[in-house]
Amino acid sequence: MTTTLRAASVQFQHRANDKNYNLGVMEDFIVQAAADNVQVLAFPEMCITGYWHVRHLADSEITALAEPIATSPSLARIRPLAERYRMAIGVGLIERGEDGQLYNAYAVCLPDGQTHVHRKLHPFEHPLIAKGDSYTVFDTPWGVRMGILICWDNNLVENARATTLLGADILFAPHQTGGTNSRSPHGMKPIPLALWQQRKENPAAIEEAFRGDTGRGWLLRWLPSRAHDNGLFILFSNGVGRDDDEVRTGNAMLLDPYGRILSETWAAQDAMVTADLDLSLIPMSSGRRWIHGRRPELYGLLTEPQGYERDPRTARFSMQPTTELGKPNKSMD
Repeated sequence: MTTTLRAASVQFQHRANDKNYNLGVMEDFIVQAAADNVQVLAFPEMCITGYWHVRHLADSEITALAEPIATSPSLARIRPLAERYRMAIGVGLIERGEDGQLYNAYAVCLPDGQTHVHRKLHPFEHPLIAKGDSYTVFDTPWGVRMGILICWDNNLVENARATTLLGADILFAPHQTGGTNSRSPHGMKPIPLALWQQRKENPAAIEEAFRGDTGRGWLLRWLPSRAHDNGLFILFSNGVGRDDDEVRTGNAMLLDPYGRILSETWAAQDAMVTADLDLSLIPMSSGRRWIHGRRPELYGLLTEPQGYERDPRTARFSMQPTTELGKPNKSMD
């Protein structure tokens, strides 16, 4: 098994509905990554199609954006580059499944020609986007296993743990986040569009916002714990800049199994961060040692509905607070 992998994570500002432009940006980054001997490269969630605008699309419009994985014209541009540069490349798109449903999907193209696809477990972007129903963990040519969780999938601790228990050592964590209007008084808040529009004239202001509580500060409340508690490397990739009526904060980041940040950026522009992943850290990391101490016989509660579970769309956007855990608010049923 390889003991070191060179990995990179990209942040970039996509254009809504403009696949050709978005793929062009991605191809440029892939060439840059290849020149730097990168072996694993992560792009953001739905980076091929664009993201936040889709909630406004008619059913026919979002259906037209979707592509079957097997015959995807977009992936037809990515797969040959993965093979040519001997690189695992993760990209986000809207999938038209063989079941006829649409999915917020993330495809990792491997240098051996295989493509592994994760369907977002907790989607909320459009009523036609269906929920994925399984975890995604796969072997790679380097002898290390990788997993995928998309955006909100990563916020729920059970998903990161399940992906680890299935054998993942490296987690693709593509996002479109930052600058959202959280209902929590101490959660993310919107970044004024004017800060982004004036980023060249006043770079210090947008950098302060990206590094603050609505960007990097929010990420550091939870993202390192996913890596630390599970003994995972995490490739956090995100959009940056204006995305419909919100401003994504970028903050592309690579974390090790101790939750330490190996490389990051808070630049208000398209950017790539790179680091060497020392896979020898995984076996003795705190998270992996703790996993060996698990007592699964105690954890049945984790799989039993408690009565206050909700669809991701309402769980994320509802302004009505959940009452004390264990005492569900029946008015929300």
